Amino acid sequence: MFQKKPTTIQEQIQKLKDRGLKIAPEDKADHYLSHISYYRLGEYWHSMQYDKEQHLFKENSRFSDVIALYSFDRELRILLFDVIEKIEISLRTKLIYHLSHESDPWWFANEQLFKNKYELEKTLANLKRELSRSKDPTIKNHRKKYGDDLRFPPAWKSLEQTSFGALSKLYGNLKNTIESKDKIAEEYGVVNHTFLPSWLQSIAQIRNYCAHHSRLWNRNLPGAPKLLPKPPNPWILETQNIPKQHEFLKLYVHLCLMKYLLNTVQPGNTFTNKLDTLFQKYPNVDPGALGMKPNWQNEPLWDIF
Repeated sequence: MFQKKPTTIQEQIQKLKDRGLKIAPEDKADHYLSHISYYRLGEYWHSMQYDKEQHLFKENSRFSDVIALYSFDRELRILLFDVIEKIEISLRTKLIYHLSHESDPWWFANEQLFKNKYELEKTLANLKRELSRSKDPTIKNHRKKYGDDLRFPPAWKSLEQTSFGALSKLYGNLKNTIESKDKIAEEYGVVNHTFLPSWLQSIAQIRNYCAHHSRLWNRNLPGAPKLLPKPPNPWILETQNIPKQHEFLKLYVHLCLMKYLLNTVQPGNTFTNKLDTLFQKYPNVDPGALGMKPNWQNEPLWDIF
């Protein structure tokens, strides 16, 4: 039975000191612990402990390094959220445009276009809830003007209300015979429908981590994206810098996929500079914890602008 009692901030600080974490007055530990929970910060000092059961810290472990890791991770999430937003808006635009022209404005509700009817029903149920809660003037005006039309609003209205995760599921669930599925992949330089679904699912999962302020640093990530054997757009030249299957748990491969798509969505983007600057700002952060490769900035994928 769980019997632990809540502790005060001063008790938390003393407990950390007793376990070997160096905390100086200038670290302002009481301030940070009053705004960032002990449990959340624990995700960052966990790697500093040599005894995970007794929670004992390695020699020279410092509270200031914990805050640096936390701050790095926070700024990394903000950077990635900005990148993913651009990819999300692009994907939404392409789905709406290509499928509405190939089929009709209600293609997303046509089960004949999709492989898995059950998955489509779940996606549409979520979309229906989003639309019912929406205060967007476009949706309100559509209901007012076309109240007798019981269908969803057309794609260019409905799909503006749904998430990146739902968009990635719609794309992945499209039958492989749908021409737009290959067309969209081709426009992103991802060749065909074989590869893009796993990329989008991977990025959608990372977006959820960013949206819920979850740790990305030193985290094993779900998903197994399929890499292109011969990417048509600038990629990675050094064989040792190409992510291996066992490295897909680390963030590096997912960053590469985001950069590859972003180079099409926003030519001349500054993702490389911003990411490199972030590592320079926090020199105590081990890039290896994210799976970064040596001189990753010099690869054609990252250095084309």
